[in-house]
Amino acid sequence: MDGEYEVVRTDEEWRQLLTPEQYAVMRGHGTERPGSCALNHEKRPGTFSCAGCGQPLFQSTRKFESGTGWPSFNDPVEGSVATTVDRSYGMVRTEVHCARCGSHLGHVFPDGPPPTHLRYCINGVAMNFEAD
Repeated sequence: MDGEYEVVRTDEEWRQLLTPEQYAVMRGHGTERPGSCALNHEKRPGTFSCAGCGQPLFQSTRKFESGTGWPSFNDPVEGSVATTVDRSYGMVRTEVHCARCGSHLGHVFPDGPPPTHLRYCINGVAMNFEAD
């Protein structure tokens, strides 16, 4: 997975950079507990970026309350994320990962609001927020 990305780190470098929870989510394809991250309630204008490499991922103007317990967005910053098919847990879902470092961010579903009708359901621990 790492060889195809602009930002490449060893497993040990990732472990030093990320908290244990971030590592489990971003490098181990885990999921944080719903409602556990403060970024789910972040409403200020600003930018959500990848906690692994700093890549801007989502603008706060694209964030909405989905009621799922995870930060949800209807459109990423152009070129910031990539997707793959995730067949884990007996389901077929679309995984979202950072296009710059490959870190797992969450999943995207076709049940969001207009105009895109997409819901990028993103683990808050996988992001940092910078207010405008």
